[in-house]
Amino acid sequence: MYVNMKKEFLKDFETTEDILIPKDPLERVIGHEDIIKFVKIAAKQRRNLLLVGPPGIGKSLIAQAISFHLGESQEEVTVVHNPERPERPFVEIKNRKEMENQQKDLERAEGDLVNPQDVPDAVAERLGFRCANCGSYNNAYQSMCPNCGADKYAHINARRKHLGDLLGMFEMSSGAINIPQERVTTTRMLNGREEVVIYERVDGDRIRILDQHALERRRVMVEEKPKNIILPLERKMFIQATGASETELLGDVRHDPYGGHPDLGTQPYERVVPGAIHEAHEGVLFIDEIVHIAPLQRYILSAMQDKVFPIVGRNPQSAGSSVKVSDVPCDFIFVGACNIRDVQYILPPLRSRIQGEGYEILMKTTMPDTEENQSKIAQFVAQEIEMDGKIPHANRAAVEILIQDAKRRAKAIDDQRNSLTLRLRDLGGVVRMAGDMAVMEGNNLIEEKHMFFAIENAVSIEDQIIKRYSSFQNAMEKDVSSSQHMAGGNDGTPNENVDRSYM
Repeated sequence: MYVNMKKEFLKDFETTEDILIPKDPLERVIGHEDIIKFVKIAAKQRRNLLLVGPPGIGKSLIAQAISFHLGESQEEVTVVHNPERPERPFVEIKNRKEMENQQKDLERAEGDLVNPQDVPDAVAERLGFRCANCGSYNNAYQSMCPNCGADKYAHINARRKHLGDLLGMFEMSSGAINIPQERVTTTRMLNGREEVVIYERVDGDRIRILDQHALERRRVMVEEKPKNIILPLERKMFIQATGASETELLGDVRHDPYGGHPDLGTQPYERVVPGAIHEAHEGVLFIDEIVHIAPLQRYILSAMQDKVFPIVGRNPQSAGSSVKVSDVPCDFIFVGACNIRDVQYILPPLRSRIQGEGYEILMKTTMPDTEENQSKIAQFVAQEIEMDGKIPHANRAAVEILIQDAKRRAKAIDDQRNSLTLRLRDLGGVVRMAGDMAVMEGNNLIEEKHMFFAIENAVSIEDQIIKRYSSFQNAMEKDVSSSQHMAGGNDGTPNENVDRSYM
């Protein structure tokens, strides 16, 4: 029996294994209930988001959870060969219904598989399944009928001397055969009309029937222009492009050492590679620390405005530099994230586009210390343990100790009393260290001693420096080797003649 921490409290569970983990990723976001309602609107209405706040408070989780609330993709995007101008391939877009109909046509083009008893007797005999002497059915490659001992192939050879069906004359050859025909072409009446039909032997014991529709579809498939599927119908709806390069974000055309030679090289349409903005079509494009790709923000803005963006060869020395595919769709929900101090570096028109077609949200770093919110911390512990997959569950006493640490962190970091921190990535590190200690000791649960140990030791390097040296200045003065001390001045400062260009 799982405990729903949205309705229950700490006293209602014994270990985190008892806690219900929501299936909806948005329900796993802790402490941002007022923000989640805007996120759900963004998913339903396809609005853009800018999430602002320090690392580790759930920005990435929120962005990824949006895709959970989107429907499945509806379009497949293909780059098609342009025989007149190979450097300008076409873009072909097919919706899901068209793809389903095409799949049905492909299945029909494969023909129907039937048993030898389901085709006309004459066809079954010519394919070697039926004995013309006794009428029994057996293996097509048995020249002698196991039922009556007659020579099945002799009868077939005799029939080949006469004109069979309409197209059968083209299959005739001189001399007797010692194996049956692979296929038989004939005609049949269907709905008052005569149509060509082909019967093929498959795997030695089945027959494939290719009717007029299947033959026509096969002809069309042969005549179809070569194509390259760059966005398949079934694809991920969440694309993370944090720190992406220009080609990763915007796409590219691969280099061909043979310059796209029609006989030796690879055709331009085959070398087209979509960027993250294209892969996010109909889904979510998430970029954390967006200011780190500042030169590319204008391209993101253009894609958001036009909802199409060309794919071009971006390396001037590449054989693909002359290739351009216009109007490649990129209709995505944009979710950007950054720290407060980096907001000023976001391109103003991009922010204006987000504000005009979405929401800017300042994330919280703490939540009130209530029984309900303490239960949410317990749910967070259960989620982290399940996500990690390598550590045991925690008992209630260990969770209560972590809650006290969450309260301490809210006061120490954000100067908020009677609050619980929402810098949950740091708390996740504490949970994992406690779990690792439990594993090393062979315990089946994370207990109080493990959590105390983790709280004491899972601290940042800055806190470790303060604890050991009392101040950063002391650490800097002592963090040198004996040779560096000897090379320093009389006052202990580093020698300015030492080359530090590598730093």
